[in-house]
Amino acid sequence: MKPTFQKFEDINFRQIKIPKRMITVGVIILAAIVFLVTGLYTVNPEEVGVIQRFGKYLSTTQPGLHFKIPFGVDKLTKVKVKHVFKEEFGFRTLQAGVRTKYSSQSYNQEAIMLTGDLNIADVEWIVQYRIKDPVKYLFNVRNVEETMHDVSESVVREVVGDRSVDEVIVLNRKEIADKSQVMLQEQLDIYNAGLEIVTINMQNVNPPKAVQPAFNNVNSAKQEKERIINEAWEKYNQVIPEAEGKSKRTVEEAEGYAIDRVNRANGDATRFIQMYNEYRYSKSVTRKRLYLEMMEKILPNVEKKYIIDDKQSSILPLLNLEQGGK
Repeated sequence: MKPTFQKFEDINFRQIKIPKRMITVGVIILAAIVFLVTGLYTVNPEEVGVIQRFGKYLSTTQPGLHFKIPFGVDKLTKVKVKHVFKEEFGFRTLQAGVRTKYSSQSYNQEAIMLTGDLNIADVEWIVQYRIKDPVKYLFNVRNVEETMHDVSESVVREVVGDRSVDEVIVLNRKEIADKSQVMLQEQLDIYNAGLEIVTINMQNVNPPKAVQPAFNNVNSAKQEKERIINEAWEKYNQVIPEAEGKSKRTVEEAEGYAIDRVNRANGDATRFIQMYNEYRYSKSVTRKRLYLEMMEKILPNVEKKYIIDDKQSSILPLLNLEQGGK
């Protein structure tokens, strides 16, 4: 005998009776599942969870598994407190990597600035920051990122406006970045924005494209001037110390010569006085001694010696005293 099947349309669901107890248990189980699923939440390691109850701040939860009252009673907002955010000024990065791609759109309204010497500079910089107070970050300022962007631009313009174009482009870029970081942090603290500035990096700082060739020519002329001045100082440092050394040596030699002449003159005068005193007491002996001392100095320098007897009336043929050892 074949089984018979009743069509779905012919089934009368009103005749099927489900116990009320089963319905109640099912509703409770479903509500519990929904309660648990919507109430449990996880906070990642780099985040904290900010809980609001009926819109009012309640608590801050640390990383891990937590529970909140669902159905709109408690609202969870996760804030990345350990992540370092980046804000770019004067340019935008489309894709970072080995070959970084930048936006072709112009951001001159951010980058063009007036320097202290009434020149124009095209300044690009990056602000890196993180959230140090999630409660202040969420509730004190309506749009924190936009506020930070505007304040950063204002601060950098103020710092650049106090310096010349050469200081901005070449000389004091690190000083400008450090000063801007301090001033930006002070302003954000006044607003209680809950942000901490990690660093400000000055990127490309150039004159506007329209005047860049002229600016490069000026820089080349300044570098040539500096080179010539350095070469002149190098030559000066070579010649002047040498001349001063020679002059000092000449002066010292003259002073030494003067001292030597004075000492010798004093010695000669003292010796002459002593000889004169001796001569006064024994004139003949002193005269002979002086004669012999003089002959000892003169005769060794005479090549040929002729000895003549002062009693000889005429000059005799002289012997060759240098031959025969006589």
